[in-house]
Amino acid sequence: MIDSGKPLGQRLVVVGNTGSGKTTLARQLGQILNLPHTELDAIHWGPNWTPLETAVFRQRAAEIANRAAWIVDGNYSKVRDIIWARAEALIWLDYPLHIIFWRLLRRGLTRSITRQPLWNDNRETLRGQFFSRDSLFIWALKKQWSRRREYPQLFRQTENAHLIIVHLHSPRHTRHWLATID
Repeated sequence: MIDSGKPLGQRLVVVGNTGSGKTTLARQLGQILNLPHTELDAIHWGPNWTPLETAVFRQRAAEIANRAAWIVDGNYSKVRDIIWARAEALIWLDYPLHIIFWRLLRRGLTRSITRQPLWNDNRETLRGQFFSRDSLFIWALKKQWSRRREYPQLFRQTENAHLIIVHLHSPRHTRHWLATID
């Protein structure tokens, strides 16, 4: 993994476990670098938490990837080949589970209590967040170790050799790194 200090370019992708802060970091980077930001969740999830048909999702991801400049956040393997092929840099938020769980707890409570609308008017519920097989806590637990195995292997593949990889291990590391971006 590289944290090279090289210029990041005009097409960036932010990945990491659910609750790690991908969207927040992508928005911050978008503001600093004056890049338009797209959250893949906003494209993927239709009304009533219905996922977009894969072919349509891939088409929309390709439309974004073919733009001259962008920042995208999300981990969707079904569009990874499209996004990563055009990206110049990849920022991986690889935080410990206790940080992710704390963030998921805070975010889940806030969104559930305030009934904050998300993409396509979807809303998180206390039951869905904390008492469901679809809980993001369960998802985060499942994905933590698989991503830590999978991502380094993907970074070594020839088709991803062009990517500048920034591997961030903690919110403090991320804040320090972000302060160096101009």
